[in-house]
Amino acid sequence: MPSEKAKMLAGELYNPRAPELVADRERARELVGLYNQTGATDQESRALLLEELCGSVGERPTVEPPFRCDYGEQITLGDRFFANFGCVFLDVCPIEFGDRCLLGPSVHVYTATHPLDAETRAEGREYGKPVSVGDDVWVGGQAVLNPGVDVGDRSVVASGAVVTRDVPADVVVQGNPAEVVKELG
Repeated sequence: MPSEKAKMLAGELYNPRAPELVADRERARELVGLYNQTGATDQESRALLLEELCGSVGERPTVEPPFRCDYGEQITLGDRFFANFGCVFLDVCPIEFGDRCLLGPSVHVYTATHPLDAETRAEGREYGKPVSVGDDVWVGGQAVLNPGVDVGDRSVVASGAVVTRDVPADVVVQGNPAEVVKELG
């Protein structure tokens, strides 16, 4: 029988109170707490903590504190990734950022979701859907990327946008729900 963590990573209903998952979240909170206490010029400590926290880290990532995540292990940061202050990544499934992605302040990326059926939801089970962001993407401040979305290369997600479905490459999206308002290139 698969573990609750295996179910979580597979996008199946799982019990987030399973001891292994609680321990993994506690580990992430410890590392995030240390990260958020680093000084502005302590790039070496920040780099080491990101490497320990995240599943994969490219060259020269920047994540401005404060930062929050559930597990960290499911997060991939491409080369020269940049996240401004106050970003939140709920990574019960993979969150993958390509190279040279720019995130404005308070961008939230959610892979965690809950059953629509109230009875199942009341049991405390949840599931997730991965999020993928291509290369050279700019996500404006306070935008939200919802579970299961992919954002194509070179696209722009305007500030405050709520992305509920895939964004093709080379477009600008804005609004709630986010809609294509301009083609680039």
